[in-house]
Order: sequence, then C-alpha cells, then structure tokens
Amino acid sequence: MDDRALRDKVVLAMLPDVPFEGWSRRALAHAARRLDLAEAELASLFPRGPRDAVAAFSDWADRATEAALAKEHLGRLKLRERIALGVRTRLAVLEPHREAVRRMLAFLTLPANLPLGPRLLYRTVDTLWHAAGDRATDFSFYTKRGLLAGIYAATTLHWLDDKSPDHPATSAFLDRRIGEVMQIPKLRSRATAALGHLPNPLRALGVLARLRRA
Repeated sequence: MDDRALRDKVVLAMLPDVPFEGWSRRALAHAARRLDLAEAELASLFPRGPRDAVAAFSDWADRATEAALAKEHLGRLKLRERIALGVRTRLAVLEPHREAVRRMLAFLTLPANLPLGPRLLYRTVDTLWHAAGDRATDFSFYTKRGLLAGIYAATTLHWLDDKSPDHPATSAFLDRRIGEVMQIPKLRSRATAALGHLPNPLRALGVLARLRRA
C-alpha cells in the first residue's frame, strides 16, 4: 500500500471521532490504534498532524468526486449543468461526513491554519473544472476558478444547514448562484454595446479645440 492509500485509510478510520474530538492529534491516534499503525509511521504520514489529515481528507474527496463524475455522460450536458453536477457530486461524497466537514471548516478558521483553506478550495474547484472538460490556459482559467470557488464555498455553507431530505433547498441555492454568475458575460456584453453608442470623449475634445481655434 502506497502512502496516499495509507493516508486515505487512516483519515477514513479517523472520521467517526472527528465530530467529537475535532481534527486533532487525539483523533489521529484513535485511528492509528484501530489500524494497528505504529506511532512513527503515523508521524511519517502526517508530519504536520491534523493539518495534513485535513488536506488528505480534502484530497480523498476530490478524487472520489472525480471518479464519480467520470462515470457520468457529461458531454451531453450544458456547461452550467456539468458544474452543478460536479458540486452536487462532491457534496454527495461528503454527505456521510457532514459533521467532520463542519469541524474542518472551523479548524481552517484558526489563525495557524488560514493559509491551508484557500489551497484546498483551489484544488477542489480545479478538479471540478477539469471534470467538466475545461482545458483553458488563458486568463479565463483563473477567472473560472475564482467564480466557482465563491459558488462552492457558499453552497457548502448552505448545505451544512440544510436538514431537508435530498437537500432540494441546497440544489435550488446552487442553481441560483450559477445562474447569477452565468449572467456576468451577458451583462458585460450589454455594457460594452451601450458604451459603444456613447460619444467618443476624445472626438468631442477635438471638436472643442477646433471651435476655440476658429
């Protein structure tokens, strides 16, 4: 078993304790005992302790989401439908571990852990865009990921508080957020067209200059 697979195994064994112990060295130690893993090996797999465990959990969820999306016929869907399915799929992967996700978000707000959150969020949205078929390499690469980061983060917070079966409220919230973002290019296009009908200020200044010289 390679290190990534072993980290997955430890993190999954740790998850039942996380709602009670948080993302802590104590929860990691419980998982190691369940797996009969030596303390030295645990330290080698998670040198930064809980921070590495959180990163491994997010990485596991990204890969599980990617594997689930690979089974879907995404080519038949519109782009907004592919993105929505990607977000819903990742939340479905996380569904059995909702309280561990809640504790993870709290863990990432601690001052020492603040740099980790954006890195994990970037990897998640990058995974979702790749699964959706995005192969952009220009500036839109970063724009797309920035927009999806906002959508995913807001939808995750909504999902954590959504106690309804199958989470229809979260799905509706996600669709609204994607709809709002999809309007941005249209609004930009309309603004550009409207500006095109305005007088050219440089031309107006030129006319004034000629009048003054007359």
